[in-house]
Amino acid sequence: MLNLLNKFKDPELCRNILRQIEAEVNGQFKFMEVCGTHTVAIFQSGLRSLLPENIIHLSGPGCPVCVTHESEVAAYLELAEKDVIITTFGDLMRVPGPDRKNLKNAQAEGARVKVVYSAFDALKVAMENPQDKVVFLGIGFETTAPTVAATLKIAKEQKINNFYVLSFHKLVPPALKVLLEDQDTEIDGFLLPGHVSTIIGLKPYLFLASEYQMPAVISGFEPLDILQAILLMIRQKNSGQPEVVNNYKRAVADNGNPRARQVMDEVFEITDASWRGIGTIPQSGLGLNEDYEQLDGFKALDITLRDVPPIPGCRCGDVLKGKIRPDECPLFKKACTPASPVGPCMVSTEGSCAAYFKYMV
Repeated sequence: MLNLLNKFKDPELCRNILRQIEAEVNGQFKFMEVCGTHTVAIFQSGLRSLLPENIIHLSGPGCPVCVTHESEVAAYLELAEKDVIITTFGDLMRVPGPDRKNLKNAQAEGARVKVVYSAFDALKVAMENPQDKVVFLGIGFETTAPTVAATLKIAKEQKINNFYVLSFHKLVPPALKVLLEDQDTEIDGFLLPGHVSTIIGLKPYLFLASEYQMPAVISGFEPLDILQAILLMIRQKNSGQPEVVNNYKRAVADNGNPRARQVMDEVFEITDASWRGIGTIPQSGLGLNEDYEQLDGFKALDITLRDVPPIPGCRCGDVLKGKIRPDECPLFKKACTPASPVGPCMVSTEGSCAAYFKYMV
């Protein structure tokens, strides 16, 4: 397997694809990577500097921490002040909420906040602390939702009644539709997320080509993967025959992972969801269904999302929509740095601003 992956980093093969891209690109071509892991891979491999100047790379809403809405951040920060144990992935610890407060600040002030590596780890915290209410902050896209669903099934089956999930999970395809309906967003092709696609497969993206005539390619994360995807999108645009192509067949089946989707369907129901910088997108979130409402943190702990104003000056939302580059935000590298982030795009390892600061400054 290692030898196979090395081929996807082969310099000569990459140079060959680059030459084809240079020969075939016709005018300006703007492609958007949707996945935060693609963001980092493009910067780490140096592809952004190797591509022709008329190929413009835009970052999209593919960082789960970055798209977590201000109202959701405020809700879990308020919950941290109560007599509960908050369990969360590490990236959320430094996401600023109202007044720049974050979970790390709350922890320093006495809140019981634990970093975990999986939803099951959070469930173990609940099992070890039966006298306490333990809340897991469920963020992420279709990639992480199945493991959270499986954990909820275990909690229900084992009657672990002090475990709750606040589901902030979001679905990728509806966000792409909203981007394409925004006349101010200029995109010529989508580099589709590999991890999400292992779960959902090809079908949920087909509307991109059929309804919006948008080239789109599911891609892996090695340099050759990404270059091949860009070349395929350019050829689709040049031919006037847009398609949605699975170019990551070593990991993604066209029908995705039916078992993972089945577990999600057993536990979650599709709901409207709020996205940072975008607003409410219909049918773009996952909430716990009525069979699991006793484990639903929103219902069991009486939590509601309130209106929270955006962070003054932060243009993370415009970065997520591909409308500006990170360095076009007035706070970038000034008030907002990885050491002192103002917005979540500078916090997460998958955030566009953090990647731009690390690799382009």
